[in-house]
Amino acid sequence: MKKVQPQQASSQMATTQKGIRLMIAGLLVMVSGFLLLSGGGSDDPQVFNYAMFDWRRLVAAPIVIVAGIVVEVIAIMGRFKEDK
Repeated sequence: MKKVQPQQASSQMATTQKGIRLMIAGLLVMVSGFLLLSGGGSDDPQVFNYAMFDWRRLVAAPIVIVAGIVVEVIAIMGRFKEDK
């Protein structure tokens, strides 16, 4: 039976600088999508505001948020060469 050697502790981070930059970029893209999603409320609750169903809130904002999530997944799962 073969003896399994314990792995040595590595001093490297799990992510590279490029991965961290991509995570921050993905976070900024998601925040901008949530900012696009905000607004459209009415001051008077008895008055219906059609701005709530604007193209920006129904189409553009969810696409931007999903794009930010895709960037986050790429930043976490991607293998990047270390910058030196």
